[in-house]
Amino acid sequence: MSLFDLQLQEIHHKLRSKELSVTDLVEQSFARIGEVDGKVKAFLKLDEENARSSARALDEQLGTDAERGLLFGLPIGIKDNIVTEGLTTTCASKFLSNYNPIYDATVVQKLKSAQTVTIGKLNMDEFAMGGSNENSAYHSTSNPWNTEFVPGGSSGGSAASVAAGEVYFSLGSDTGGSIRQPAAYCGIVGMKPTYGLVSRYGLVAFASSLDQIGPLTKNVEDAAYLLQAISGYDPKDSTSANVDIPDYIGALNGSVKGLRIGVPKEYMGKGVDPAVRDKVLEALNVLEKEGAVWEEVSMPHSEYAVATYYLLASSEASSNLARFDGVRYGVRSDNARNLLDVYHMSRSEGFGPEVKRRIMLGTYALSSGYYDAYYLKAQKVRTLIKQDFDRVFAQYDVIIGPTTPTPAFRIGEQTADPLTMYLNDILTIPVNLAGVPAISVPCGFVGGLPVGLQVIGKALDEATVLRVAHAFESNTDHRLQRPAL
Repeated sequence: MSLFDLQLQEIHHKLRSKELSVTDLVEQSFARIGEVDGKVKAFLKLDEENARSSARALDEQLGTDAERGLLFGLPIGIKDNIVTEGLTTTCASKFLSNYNPIYDATVVQKLKSAQTVTIGKLNMDEFAMGGSNENSAYHSTSNPWNTEFVPGGSSGGSAASVAAGEVYFSLGSDTGGSIRQPAAYCGIVGMKPTYGLVSRYGLVAFASSLDQIGPLTKNVEDAAYLLQAISGYDPKDSTSANVDIPDYIGALNGSVKGLRIGVPKEYMGKGVDPAVRDKVLEALNVLEKEGAVWEEVSMPHSEYAVATYYLLASSEASSNLARFDGVRYGVRSDNARNLLDVYHMSRSEGFGPEVKRRIMLGTYALSSGYYDAYYLKAQKVRTLIKQDFDRVFAQYDVIIGPTTPTPAFRIGEQTADPLTMYLNDILTIPVNLAGVPAISVPCGFVGGLPVGLQVIGKALDEATVLRVAHAFESNTDHRLQRPAL
């Protein structure tokens, strides 16, 4: 049995009684990585020296009266687009292969305050642009349930590391489903908080109006603890919401009696694997037995979400990535003969095909003569999509549907067809466009691969989302399943 199979409370108790040390936990993490990461390839870089040093320092606090929270001593992984002081942050891109940050992202500072131990940086699609982890400039990550399949993306390394038992939990980022989709594919819990609830300071921006950092964990309770630790107002982030943070752990009371659930017919119709649909219906029946009621609703503008998202996200990406020019930081081409060559050749050599594709699409959408036809129209449709959510939430507490239309697909199966790849996020993208919270929890298996149930809530109502997810999880055994690597 792995130490990571223990619940948070059990680990905390064993640390307090000195039956277990932080060093034991850290060594468990590195041993597991050594055992399975050759097959999974979740990590880009390990921080072994600092992790072991931190573990020894934390072990000195055991047996003293020093204040320790439940996250004390836990080994964690950080997605490689979240900056970490003194630890290379590459965004899985050749362009940032030499970028060594001189500061920590706010979420990293918060986790250090909670006395967690960072094990290393996790693989991802380059600059978070992708849905399969095949766009990393370094290597593809595999799904721990079947290494011939993708783990999802862009937080594929974050999801795979937790599913494979390499770390206790990880952080990812979600722009159009990049936490929830890989969580669904890898059979773990992944949560995208309300836009602005978690600071984005130190997150390398892809699409600033959509990006959000969130937790990937083995179960809902762990997600609540982690969200509690990383949430809160940050004056360094101009989009940070200055709101009171509720007690997420206290919300996990197991009760959904009288809860009203809306199930969009658009989320259960064409394109959704019938076997996935059946798993969602089974999950709804579980909640119904616990006292919830559900009804079919309509969110008619959902069909425009993918087109809207790729116009807006690509437009913001083209603007955000303009600063990567080979002059200020990052890799500079050795073949440049003049300033224009520096710009052109550094970007040509440093960016991968998917990043170039999105920069070109975004630049086109923002260009003179096309701004009104594409970017402005997409912003208007975004408003219509948000109004769909507002209308449903006026009558229902949560919205439930599948996280993804299908289970994970084989590595290489969709790389030649970007449009098909983009459609894998069709059920997660509307949530980012509306800025509301959502969580993916395992709800079964199809063809031996995990399936995710998506619970969507009102803005800043993470407590209800977590409560519903926890109630479902408590009445099933999906969270107990582990891949046999």
